[in-house]
Amino acid sequence: MKQYTSVQLNLLVIVRVLIGWHFLYEGVVKYINKSWTAAGFLNNAEGWFAPMFKTIGENASLLGLIDNLNISFQIIVGLCLILGLFTKINSWIGILLLSMYYLALPPFPGLSTLPGTGSYLIVDRNLIEIFTLALMIVFPTSHVIGLDRFVSKFKRQKEKVS
Repeated sequence: MKQYTSVQLNLLVIVRVLIGWHFLYEGVVKYINKSWTAAGFLNNAEGWFAPMFKTIGENASLLGLIDNLNISFQIIVGLCLILGLFTKINSWIGILLLSMYYLALPPFPGLSTLPGTGSYLIVDRNLIEIFTLALMIVFPTSHVIGLDRFVSKFKRQKEKVS
């Protein structure tokens, strides 16, 4: 088990909860807004993967699936990060989601940005959160402060019985 100072542990937990809050909030807002769809985002995709994202945005049944998966995963990842439950797998799922957002509209020179997303050069909030989630994988805290603590304890007890 990794040992952290109390300052390290508290800061890592705060960052985990803040990113969890961001995911949860984004998912809940999309869920509440019944007219929300990723179509506009996907149809404005640029960069290497734009054709794939535009194909998804133009296919109604595929778009419906992507909308529901996006909302569901944002809510699940957010809740799990906040609660410190299955943090590693949810960090990986979050990295996958954020990577898709980043690749759909990469902040590269010569590409446009959607209104309200800001103007960045290579580094945007998605990239920052991708690497912050990677830190959550490398420096886990949920085994100390989070529900993973109880999951780990349950696994250890089960192994002792076996």
